[in-house]
Amino acid sequence: MLLVYAKANILHGRRICQCVYDQGVNRASKAYDLALLFAALSDRTRLRLLNLMDTREVCVCYFVEILGQSQPKISRHLAYLRRAGVVTARREGKWMHYRIVVPPNSGAARILRETLVVLREDKAMQADLDRLNKACCAPQKWVALEGAPLPVTVDARECR
Repeated sequence: MLLVYAKANILHGRRICQCVYDQGVNRASKAYDLALLFAALSDRTRLRLLNLMDTREVCVCYFVEILGQSQPKISRHLAYLRRAGVVTARREGKWMHYRIVVPPNSGAARILRETLVVLREDKAMQADLDRLNKACCAPQKWVALEGAPLPVTVDARECR
């Protein structure tokens, strides 16, 4: 039965549609772990990642270039954010795209929204966003980003 559901509703164009998958999974049966959310928000690198993903979907290669950290380290931080339920991932060929998702718990959702508002006002976070915008819009991209897909603006209503 689950396999039929997966084929009919989750697989889309030979890719897994995370949005549909998340809707099919019953999240109400599991209590949301607020301690995990606070732990996820307690690291500066993870806050920088969230700031860069605010309102857009970003390929992991941009995080590596903007933050100046190794790909395995960035991936570990993104995995932590995924476990906390505030980030989702989508694979497109060899590229992994990440974006923020609203946690199912209303209190956690409020905490995340307020955190993003505070991050927008921070000068260091604004500098990260400036570097991302320059990397995306520069006539000549950084060599490491050659062929990388551009970050895409995410519709807030798309996936909740």
